Amino acid sequence: MERNQIIGICGTDYEAMTKRLLEAADLAGIIGERTQRIALKPNLVVAKPASSGATTHPQIVAGTLDYLAAHGFENVRVMEGSWVGDKTGPAAEISGIAAVCRARGVPFCDLQKEPGVPAEAGGMKIALCRSLTETDFLVNLPVLKGHCQTVMTCALKNHKGVITNAEKRRFHALGLQKPIACLSALMPREFILADNICGDLDFEEGGNPVRMDRLFCCLDPVLCDAYACSVMGLRTEDVPYIGMAEKLGSGSADLARAQILSLGGEAPARTAPAGRAAALAKFVSPREACSACYGSLIYALSRLGAAGRLPENAPKICIGQGWRGEAGGIGVGACTGKCGKSLAGCPPTGAEMVRFLAENWEGGGRD
Repeated sequence: MERNQIIGICGTDYEAMTKRLLEAADLAGIIGERTQRIALKPNLVVAKPASSGATTHPQIVAGTLDYLAAHGFENVRVMEGSWVGDKTGPAAEISGIAAVCRARGVPFCDLQKEPGVPAEAGGMKIALCRSLTETDFLVNLPVLKGHCQTVMTCALKNHKGVITNAEKRRFHALGLQKPIACLSALMPREFILADNICGDLDFEEGGNPVRMDRLFCCLDPVLCDAYACSVMGLRTEDVPYIGMAEKLGSGSADLARAQILSLGGEAPARTAPAGRAAALAKFVSPREACSACYGSLIYALSRLGAAGRLPENAPKICIGQGWRGEAGGIGVGACTGKCGKSLAGCPPTGAEMVRFLAENWEGGGRD
């Protein structure tokens, strides 16, 4: 796998999808020596199940551990430190990740219980948890989701779990952006496998999941987050720490030079959204819509809503395979090509949908 590549897959068998992605990326070849000290870093910010849109799915951890074992890696552990308002132990149990580790005899390290080890990057001193300093290769397993302070969180912000609780408080006092960027420069060699299954629409603690049923992987955390922005209908500039991390040499945010590949997989049908996402669904006319396409539209509508650009009397937006050959008013996705105004793509990104709808969401159309 090259550093400018992003590989994705869709489906509902998350463990099998994980293994297929890791084989396609050749994670074993990337890591190299079997004696490398490897740590998996999921997102267990709170004690909630992955279905809430807050935490990493345990099947992803299971698939990754099984892949590593099958390729001869034995020095492997899972590590995480929840946010200051919660405890890592209960979060690991409720998520199912603790059970996955026990079943495979893999240690789980609660980073909230570890002392800090001083480090420095970008002119900033940062206290890292000891386990990170004893890691040769990091498998970063973030959840792509919204965040109340940084708008979006994925690979770069998931690093914050490897610092002490006192340091987390200081990061927030400093505004998060620069500290997250500086922290990125202290990471060991890294591979990112992003959980884009049902991340929350707005908040890191879950409650408004948006079903996408997708995983993607890459080597560059900066590129990962730039791509995550496009999925969620954001501009890279909306998340300042991405550009800051790029300037520190942690990666490239240049999506124009990225190779975005797909392993395909089944395209599961969308499910009824929950929470605030359900309120956005009133603007949509879905017919056999796939999760990834429908989820991108929900993200796009959220961005338009934040900008005060959700027209109450506008025609509903057509989406889904049931619109093939149908002459609707406005549609998104390749299946709506016969609509009067249609955005191509399978699926188009949330960012593309935002631009298209901002320019074209008017006129006739039918439900």
